[in-house]
Order: sequence, then C-alpha cells, then structure tokens
Amino acid sequence: MEWTIIIIVAVLVSFLLRTFAFQTFFIPSGSMEPTLQLGDRIIVDKLSVTWGHINIGDILVFKAPPAENCGEPVTDLVKRVIGLPGDHLTSKGNTIYVNGTALKENWPHNEPLGQAIGKVTVPKGTYFMMGDNHSNSCDSRMWGTVPRSDIIGKAFVRIWPLSRIGFI
Repeated sequence: MEWTIIIIVAVLVSFLLRTFAFQTFFIPSGSMEPTLQLGDRIIVDKLSVTWGHINIGDILVFKAPPAENCGEPVTDLVKRVIGLPGDHLTSKGNTIYVNGTALKENWPHNEPLGQAIGKVTVPKGTYFMMGDNHSNSCDSRMWGTVPRSDIIGKAFVRIWPLSRIGFI
C-alpha cells in the first residue's frame, strides 16, 4: 500500500509540474540557428510567462498561428521576441528598428535579414516574433503577431545534446 501511494503521488507531482511549470520541447527546424539547432531539446518555464514579464530577446514557445503556411504543419513554434505590445517596428537593410532605434541583437543570429519588416505597430496583448536565422525563418513577418494567450513559456535551458547542455 505504501509503494502504491508513493507512485501515485510521484505521478501526480510530475503531471502537475509538466502541466503548470515546466515542459520539454524538440526543435524541429533551423529557424533559430545558431542559438538552437535542429534536434535540440529545451525546457520551457511556463510560470515565467504566467507570473512574469516578457522582454525583447526572450525565446518563447507558442502555439503555431493558424495561418502558418511555411512548410510542414507544426503545433508549437520557438522564436525570439523582437517587439512588445505598442512597439513600432520596421527594418532597413539588415537592421531592425524598434520605436525608431536600431535593435541591438546581443544574441547569436544569422544575417541577412531576409524579408523586410514593413511598418508594424504591435497590437495590445501581442508580440512580434522572429527566428535567429533571419532569412530562413517563417515568423511574424509572414503571419503577424502572437497573442499572449498562445504563449506556452520561455525557453531557458538546452538539455540535449549533452555536448551543448546549458542555459540559453
């Protein structure tokens, strides 16, 4: 009886942690290279979105937009936040401008920018997302902003492959 209770509690705790706190995800494409490689596995912190703030530069996992027509259908995407609610975005050449100021991409990313960002104002409650592999990323430039309600969590650690384990 004691072992049965221990196993039930362990399964319940694991289910609650996965549902409300942390979840693992597989990187299905090269759109976040060089930060995340095809086949990497990451852990996402769901609580940081529920009770925290989303900032430019955060890597988020979110439900794929219904208009996502960029290849194989996927249920979840991983991209970096480039614009917050109310921000005005545009691009010129390979430079992204947020509220008239050049975005300092202090994270690994691949140039060229690829498809330009038109004049975009990020609506309230949504976020503008882009992959670090700018020219090889299907992102908010193609399908628009992502509602906060579609955000699953912030990626914070790579757990696979073991040779690249660490915080991101």
